Amino acid sequence: MKRIAIVGMPNTGKSTFFNRLTGSSSRVGNWPGVTVELLSARTILGSDAVEVVDLPGIYDLHGFSDDEQVVRSFLENNAVDQVVMVLNAAQLDHQLPLALQIHKLGMKPVLLANMIDEADQLGIRIDARALSKSLGCPVILMSARNGVGLKEVRETLIDSLQSVHPVKPHVLKAYLHADDELVAHAESLVSEHVSAPSRLVRRMTERIDRVLLHPVLGLPLFFLAMFLVFQAVYTLGAPLQDAVAYLLGLLRGWALEPLASVLPATLYGFLVDGLYDGIGTVASFVPVIILFFFLMAVVEDSGYLARAAYLTDALMARLGLDGRGFVMLLMGFGCNVPALMGTRVMRSRSLRLLSMLVIPFSLCSARLQVFIFITTALFTPQQAPVILFFMYMASFCAAFLTALLFGKRLKSDEPFVLELPPYRMPVLFQVLMRGWHEISHFLKRASTFIITGVVLVWWLTHYPEGSMPGGAGTYASMVGEWLKPVLDPIGISSMMSVVLLIGFVAKEIVIGAIVAMTGLQGAALNGYLVTQMDSIQAISFMLFILLYTPCLSTLATQLSESRSWKFTGVSIAWSLSLAWLVSFGFYQGARLLGY
Repeated sequence: MKRIAIVGMPNTGKSTFFNRLTGSSSRVGNWPGVTVELLSARTILGSDAVEVVDLPGIYDLHGFSDDEQVVRSFLENNAVDQVVMVLNAAQLDHQLPLALQIHKLGMKPVLLANMIDEADQLGIRIDARALSKSLGCPVILMSARNGVGLKEVRETLIDSLQSVHPVKPHVLKAYLHADDELVAHAESLVSEHVSAPSRLVRRMTERIDRVLLHPVLGLPLFFLAMFLVFQAVYTLGAPLQDAVAYLLGLLRGWALEPLASVLPATLYGFLVDGLYDGIGTVASFVPVIILFFFLMAVVEDSGYLARAAYLTDALMARLGLDGRGFVMLLMGFGCNVPALMGTRVMRSRSLRLLSMLVIPFSLCSARLQVFIFITTALFTPQQAPVILFFMYMASFCAAFLTALLFGKRLKSDEPFVLELPPYRMPVLFQVLMRGWHEISHFLKRASTFIITGVVLVWWLTHYPEGSMPGGAGTYASMVGEWLKPVLDPIGISSMMSVVLLIGFVAKEIVIGAIVAMTGLQGAALNGYLVTQMDSIQAISFMLFILLYTPCLSTLATQLSESRSWKFTGVSIAWSLSLAWLVSFGFYQGARLLGY
C-alpha cells in the first residue's frame, strides 16, 4: 500500500483537506520511531490503495517542539511515497521556507495553496504555473473548505503516485544547515510569482473584532456566547433525548423482554435490567452530545476560538500560562486526552507540565452527559442551563487556581505568537465531519467502559448471593459504608459514593452505574434520584464529579506525555483534594445559610 504524508504549518487547513480527501474512515495508529499516535485513513486514488497520514502542524523540521520532533521522527523512520504540503495562500512569504526544507530532503512535494478564496478577497494573486516551474514540483490553488481545486489535487496525486519512487527513511541533519538561504530563496519566489497589495485589509473581520475583542466587553461576550450554546443544547436536545428514550423503551417491551423471558431470573436481570437499561439510558443522551459537538464545531470553524485565546492571554500570562493553555482547556470540552496531547506545540517543558495539570479540570463530554442527566432530573428547564453554565465556570476557576498555585514552580519564558484567522462562515460538511469525529471517539471509549462498568456495578449490587439487590449486605453497600466518613460531610450518600468510585475508571460509566444499581429508568429513575439528593446535594455531587480524579485514559495520557510518575501522582492528589474541599465548602456553606 502506498503512503501519503500531509505536512504543513498550524492553521493552514490540513485537517480539513485530510477529511475532504479521505472521508470519515480515519483511525489512530502507532508508527515506527514515533511515540505518539497519528491520525491516518485509507482511500483509493486511481488504481492504488493509499494510506494518508495527517502529521502535526509544524513551523520547521529542527525538532524544537514535540510536534516537530514527531514529524521529523516519522519521516526518518517511515517510507513515504508522496508528501503533500498544505500552505495558507495568504501567507506564502513565511510558509515557503518549510516547503523548501521538505524539497531539499529529496521529497518532491505537491504544494497546495489552500484558502485561495480568502487570498482572492485580500487581492493576492498567485501565478501557480510559474511558481511550480521555479520550484520543480506541482503547485495547486485550492480551498479545502469549499471543495475548490480538489479534483485537480486528486488527479495530480494519482499521476504522481505512478511516477515517483518511495522516499526511504533519511537522516535529516545534513539537510537543515542552510536556513538563511532557504528564507532568501522563499522571499525571491514570492516576489516573482505572488502579487499582493501593500496592506492586507479584512474590513469585515476588523469591524467584528472591534466588538468581540473589545478590552472590556470581549470576555463577557465570549462567556455569553458559551451560555447560549448551553441553552441551545437543552432547548433543542431535550426532545431528541426523549425520542431516543421512547424508541429504546419500545424495543425493550416489544422485543427484548419477550425474547429474554425464557432465561433464568438472574441472567434476565443482568441482561435487561442491568446491561440494556444502563446502555440505553446512556444512549438517550447521545443526541445531546452530538448537538453540543456540532455547536462547538461551528464556534471553532468561525474563527472565534482563536479570539478566545487572544482575549485570555494576558490573564493566562499572570498564571504562568498563555493563550494556548486556554485553547487547550476549550479543547478539553470534547475530551481531555487530545487536549493533553495538543500541548506538544509548546516548546517549554514547564509550560507543558503546567498546562497538563490544568487541562483535566475541563468539563469533558463524559462529565457533560452526567450533568445533563442530573440537572434534567432535579432542576427545572429554566434552572438547568444556569447550573450547567455554573459548572463550566467552576471548571475554569479550578484551572486558574491550579495554574496560580503551581505556576510559581513551573515557570516558562517561552514567547506566545498567535495568528488570528479571518472570520469564516462554517461549512456544513466540515462541521458535520468534525462533530462526527468527536462523537465517534466518544462512543468508542464509552461503549467499552460502559459495558465494563455496568457489569461491575450489577455484580456489586447483587452479590454476595442471597443479598437483596441494591440493599444492605451487598458489596456495594459495604463500599458505601467504608466511604461514608469521607463523603458524608459533602452530602454524598452511600449509594452515590459507589457511583463515584466506579466513575474513577471513566465518567461515562456513572449514569449506567446508577441504572444498574437501581434497576430503574426514565421517570422512575428521576423520581428515585429526588429521594436520594436535594438540589444542594446534587450540586455538591456534580462539583466533585467535575474536579476529582479524571478517567484512566486521561491519567494514562498524562503519564505518557509527561513521562513522570511523580507528576501524575501530584495531579491525582491535587484533583482529589480540591474536589473534596470545594464540595465541602459549598455543601456546608449552603447548609449554614439554611438551604
